[in-house]
Amino acid sequence: MNIRIQHSEAVVIGAGFAGLAAATRLSDLGLSVTVIEKHATAGGRARMFESDGFKFDMGPSWYWMPDVFEQFFNTAGESVDKYLDLIRLDPSYKVWFDDGPVNIPASLGRVRALFESIEPGSGPAFDRFMKEAGEKYRLGMAEFVWKPGNSIWEFAKPEALFSAMNMSMFSSLSRHIRNHFSHPKIIQLLEFPVLFLGSRPENSPALYSLMNYADTALGTWYPMGGMYEIVRSMEMLARKKGVRFVLDTEVTGIVAKEGQVSNVTFTGGSIECDVVIAGADYHHVEQRLLPTPWRLYDNEYWESRKMSPGALIYYIGVDKRLPNLEHHNLFFDVPFEAHANAIYDNPGWPLDPLFYVAAPSKTDPSVAPEGCENLFILVPLAAGLQPHGNEYEVLFDNVISRLEQAVGSDIRSSIVFKRSYAHKDFQDDYNAFRGNAYGLANTMNQTAFMKPKMKSKLPGLFYAGQLTTPGPGVPPSLISGQVAAEEAFQWTSKTKISKTKKTEVAAL
Repeated sequence: MNIRIQHSEAVVIGAGFAGLAAATRLSDLGLSVTVIEKHATAGGRARMFESDGFKFDMGPSWYWMPDVFEQFFNTAGESVDKYLDLIRLDPSYKVWFDDGPVNIPASLGRVRALFESIEPGSGPAFDRFMKEAGEKYRLGMAEFVWKPGNSIWEFAKPEALFSAMNMSMFSSLSRHIRNHFSHPKIIQLLEFPVLFLGSRPENSPALYSLMNYADTALGTWYPMGGMYEIVRSMEMLARKKGVRFVLDTEVTGIVAKEGQVSNVTFTGGSIECDVVIAGADYHHVEQRLLPTPWRLYDNEYWESRKMSPGALIYYIGVDKRLPNLEHHNLFFDVPFEAHANAIYDNPGWPLDPLFYVAAPSKTDPSVAPEGCENLFILVPLAAGLQPHGNEYEVLFDNVISRLEQAVGSDIRSSIVFKRSYAHKDFQDDYNAFRGNAYGLANTMNQTAFMKPKMKSKLPGLFYAGQLTTPGPGVPPSLISGQVAAEEAFQWTSKTKISKTKKTEVAAL
């Protein structure tokens, strides 16, 4: 491909959420920015595809933490409402237990009443739990999340550490929840958000009860048209800011000259640049694109990392409407322990997995033909697990049988479109380390400054996205891109000042 751009002050590798956020922020800070994306469209893991009248979001399906999206657009001088048609889902989601479903309503007061109905007398405990979760959210966002994670000293404000200790932020989430509630259903409801963070609740810091506040108080939202509308809006905003996009082009290397970044090479040429933000898979960029002397981590380090679960996804088009489903549905109708063991302890194919079903056509008629249903089914699996036979079909039969029982209707005979997507697809499409879907597990020793560093060993190279701070998920990726942009801009500013001084000295 003939690329005519010869120089760009900043190059961003990857047009996922982190890359788009970084590019927009860098442009706002006054740099010329070029984004290079492997695929023909922006979005990364949040791409979409259309088939037979169905429109499928390929990756993220939850719109949580709306304040982070608002912040991103506001910082760019825009309003999220100008770009996205957002509605709050009510119920937020439905949870299917072995004795039937429970709808999670879209307000703190009604969730409190639900908890009281499940565990009589739990209302005051709910109030305490949510008050503390809200404080963690506010403190976490202010003192822990919007940080590059370069050093422990970023988190060393005495008042923040005092508050953290008082709120049990570093004990286990499992213990923290059980200190407030005893009913298994409530415990499962409160533990479920950390499944997206990639670790057992007993190994996750109690800091992450902030996710319960985000879930319950801030709500579950949906952008009409699908999650890809977020990508479309962010790309539109970036282009409006002057960001240039080079799509359908794969980066092949990062070149160092005189001890700092100088070029990014790709299929068909190269671009000179002053600074690079890698929004692509961290492991791939460092181990495949970066010269060996500039790698901060070795293979032993990467192989020792604890990964979040992988994901087996089925995109399903059904030629009829399905009763009883909500937009988001969690199937906790079987015991979790056996599935958790197959994910974390003895990696293998689960016999009866927990699973998640999104049916966006319940909310948005644009994602399926009239009278049809759009289903996104996700089964968490052990990281790096590869099929050796018909495992995908065996699991599909299992979850469809349980889904048919739940909705009280035949589904198999009404399927008009079906596609599966799993570890190898993540590897092929995104160069995902060990086929990861959600990045590193957010365990105690892989949180904050103990994640892979945002700042590379190579001056002028910075990382953004789910394998660095603050972690996996759409809102953290938006934050990561912006923080990386700020770090990159500060570095370029110092470098320019240094070059100017050297020139002045040479002139003397």
